[in-house]
Amino acid sequence: MQRNGQMGGGWAAIGAVLAALSIGLSAYAAHALADVQARGNLQTASLYAFAHGAVLVLLAPAPRRLLRWLALAGLLLGTLLFSGSLAGSALLGWPTRLAPMGGMLMMAGWLLLAIDAIRR
Repeated sequence: MQRNGQMGGGWAAIGAVLAALSIGLSAYAAHALADVQARGNLQTASLYAFAHGAVLVLLAPAPRRLLRWLALAGLLLGTLLFSGSLAGSALLGWPTRLAPMGGMLMMAGWLLLAIDAIRR
C-alpha cells in the first residue's frame, strides 16, 4: 500500500480495464454464443466485472487506509475469481469451482468498505 496515494491510479486503471473487458464479454455473449447456459454465465460474469470495475475506479482516489486497501483488494480478487470462473466456463468449458470463493471475497470486500466508512 502506498501512503502517498500512488496506488489510487493503479486501482482506477485496473477497474477501467475490468469495465472495458466486461463490455467485450457481454457483446460476445450476446452475438457469438448459442448455448443459453454459457451465454447466461458470460452475461453474469460481465455484469459483476463491470460493476466492480466501476467501483474500483470510483473508490481509487482514497485507498490510503489499510482497511480501504484490503477492501479494494478483496473486491478485485473476488471479481477476478468469480467473473473469471464464469467466463472460463462459458468460453473454455472450465469448472466454476472458483466462483463461490470469488463471491465470498467480493462480499468481504463490501463489508470491509462498510466498516471503513463507519470508522471514518
